[in-house]
Amino acid sequence: MKAYLCLADGKMFEGKSVGLAGETVGEVVFNTSMTGYQEILTDPSYAGQIITLTYPLIGNYGVNKTDAESSAIHAKGLVVKEFCEQPSNFRSEQNLHEYLISQGIVGIKDVDTRALTKHLRKSGTMMGLISIETDADKLAAKAKELGTSTGPHLVKSVTTPKAYTLGTGRFPVVVMDFGAKGNIPASLAALGCRVNVVSATAQAREILDHQPLGVVLSNGPGDPQDVGYVLPVINELLEAGVPVMGICLGHQLLGMAIGGTTYKLKFGHRGGNHPVLDLQNNRVHITSQNHGYALAEDSFSKDEVEVTHINLHDRTNEGIKLKKKRAFSVQFHPEACPGPQDTFYLFAQFMAMVKEYGSTGGGSHA
Repeated sequence: MKAYLCLADGKMFEGKSVGLAGETVGEVVFNTSMTGYQEILTDPSYAGQIITLTYPLIGNYGVNKTDAESSAIHAKGLVVKEFCEQPSNFRSEQNLHEYLISQGIVGIKDVDTRALTKHLRKSGTMMGLISIETDADKLAAKAKELGTSTGPHLVKSVTTPKAYTLGTGRFPVVVMDFGAKGNIPASLAALGCRVNVVSATAQAREILDHQPLGVVLSNGPGDPQDVGYVLPVINELLEAGVPVMGICLGHQLLGMAIGGTTYKLKFGHRGGNHPVLDLQNNRVHITSQNHGYALAEDSFSKDEVEVTHINLHDRTNEGIKLKKKRAFSVQFHPEACPGPQDTFYLFAQFMAMVKEYGSTGGGSHA
C-alpha cells in the first residue's frame, strides 16, 4: 500500500506502508545507528517523535522481549529505506512488521532516507506526518498546520505511574524516572544496588525517605524547560549531600538546577556513533546519544562547574562535574555501551561516590 511522509515545510516523500496502515504525527528526526532498532523504538526518550533510521536495512534480525528498553514502543512512527520482513537470527521471536502492528505503530518503507536526512540536516528537525492518504495537497495543508510535539505532557506520559524496586543489593539508590531506559536500573542492580525507581513528580522528601546512597536523574523526552518543576527537588538533593548522577535529560536538568541554560540543536544527536572527548583522561569514546537540546557551557560558573566531556562533531557540552557537590552528569548514554563498554566506567565512578558516601554515614536524612 502506498504511503507518504509529509513534512511541515511541505517536503513530501513517497513510500509504502509498513506496520499499522493509518496516519501518525510527530517530530521527524533521524538516528544514525547501524543496529538497535528495537531499543530505539522502545526508548521512552523518543516519545512524540517519528524516527528515520539512516541505516538502509532494518528488521533483519527481528525483535525479542529481552532487547526492549521499556514495555511499549514510545515513538510515534518509523521511516526506513529497506525493510526486512523475514529476519534470520536465533534470538528473533517476531518480525518487525508484526511488532509494529501489535504496538499500533504506523511506518513507511522504501523512502529515500539519505535525501530525507540531508533535508533535515539543512532545514532542522520539524513536525511531520505519515499517512496512507493519497491527496498530496490535503497532506501538505495538514502538515503545515501541525503544532509542536513537546510539552510537560511528554515526561509525565512515560514516567512510571508508581514507584518500584529492582535488585536486592546492599547499596540503596534512587532513579528519578523521566523516561528511563530499562538498562539504567538494570546496570545499577548488576553493580550491587537496590534500585528504587520513582516518578518524575516525586518530591525530595519521598526520595530521601528511601535513605539512598545515590540518586540517578534519568534520560527522557522533550524540552528540559518543560520539566522545570523538578529543579527544586534536585537542589534539595544536592543540599542534602546525596551523590547525584545525571544521564541525557538528567544531565540537562542538573545543569539547569545550578543556574545553567539549554538550547535546541538544529537536528540533534541521535545514534550510537558519536565521538566524545573525556577531558579528564584525554580519551575519545564512541557514545550512544539521543537528544535534541544541549547545555550552554557559558551559562554556569566555572568556579562551580568543571566541564568533563565535549562532542567532537560540534563541540557541544557532553558532561559536567560539580566542584562543591557530589554530582556529575553526561549527555550520552553509558548504559547503551556502543563501544561496547567504553563509558560504563561512569557507573563505576558513581558507585565509588555511593560507597564513599555510605562509609561516612550517608543515607540517613531524618
